[in-house]
Amino acid sequence: MAHIDIDGRSIEVRTIPGDATRRPLVFLHEGLGSVGLWRDFPDKVARQLRAPAFVYSRVGYGQSSGLTGPRQPDFMHREALETLPRLLDRLGIGQPILVGHSDGASIALIHAASSGRGVAGAVLMAPHVMVEPICTEAIAMALAAYQRGDLRQRLARYHRDVDDAFLGWARVWLSPPFQGWSLRPECRRLGVPLQLIQGRQDEYGTLAQLDTIEAEVYAGAVAAGRTAPPIVRLDLDDCRHSPHRDQEGRVIAAIAEWANGLE
Repeated sequence: MAHIDIDGRSIEVRTIPGDATRRPLVFLHEGLGSVGLWRDFPDKVARQLRAPAFVYSRVGYGQSSGLTGPRQPDFMHREALETLPRLLDRLGIGQPILVGHSDGASIALIHAASSGRGVAGAVLMAPHVMVEPICTEAIAMALAAYQRGDLRQRLARYHRDVDDAFLGWARVWLSPPFQGWSLRPECRRLGVPLQLIQGRQDEYGTLAQLDTIEAEVYAGAVAAGRTAPPIVRLDLDDCRHSPHRDQEGRVIAAIAEWANGLE
């Protein structure tokens, strides 16, 4: 593990060695995730692709610095367009393949669409591009479990400041200003190859999330008079919100096949 200072905040980073001629992988964790909570999934993907990989914990998560105030509704845009570019520059990463899960997938989408930087492609696992009732209901249930059950204790093994990680996430997602949040405009600007992955039993979102990405990407391309980027989609049975855990083998194989096709 290493820590990199970005604007006075310490960011936890893990580097996985690989062939420097291969496109680097950058992993972006979920709303309650961290470097540690990815476990060995990044290692397995990197090994399949023989590629270097970089995993980091956002501020408020893992062993990174804590929050300086409540998260705001634009927190994913700020991560994608301010923090992530600075981190990539510090690490010397260009033309990465972004691999995001949940909030991390949304951050990857925003970065690919709006940062103006080169991105080779993006794997979006269980992405959010709009707020659905199923999501806020699941978060409300998780909040109850955090306040009255053992969820706080379990998460504390992975986060230096567990309240920053959990409450910072839950409170902004449940806040009234966030309910109209949408990435439809960003989807219309997307011009990089995409791999979309979601479980049919995802408790935080329906397949309408992937449907919306596909529809908006193609609509944006038509409106701009350009060719739409290629999209590969994987809808998984017997799979909830974490495809890389519930269907790890299929997900790794799918990512490897897709990423090898980018070369």
